[in-house]
Amino acid sequence: MKLKKILIIICILIFLFGIIGSLYLILNPHSQKVNIIQNGKILYTIDLEKSENRIIEVEYKDSKNIIEIKNHKIFMADAECPDHICIKMGELKSGIPIVCLPNKLVIEFTETNEIDAEVK
Repeated sequence: MKLKKILIIICILIFLFGIIGSLYLILNPHSQKVNIIQNGKILYTIDLEKSENRIIEVEYKDSKNIIEIKNHKIFMADAECPDHICIKMGELKSGIPIVCLPNKLVIEFTETNEIDAEVK
């Protein structure tokens, strides 16, 4: 009976560590490079580590989004959309992108396509 309890506790711990590890990998970006994408087209690729403070204006039809890079962080400063959810998302700090659906704009970390090793 005691052995069953120990095995159950070990299985629960392994499961919890797996969930925590998965969330860490999903929510923490591996890169500081950011893509600003509108309607499926990459408009800008920015390395936040090397970028200086700046403001980027992106227009879509009759509306405009203002993206700000400040202290190596990027966020939606202003948007001419009805709901302003993209502004409420705050700075981009995880694997979850900033999205402005009405203006078809996405700010997301890029995927790193660096090769660690090559097999011949």
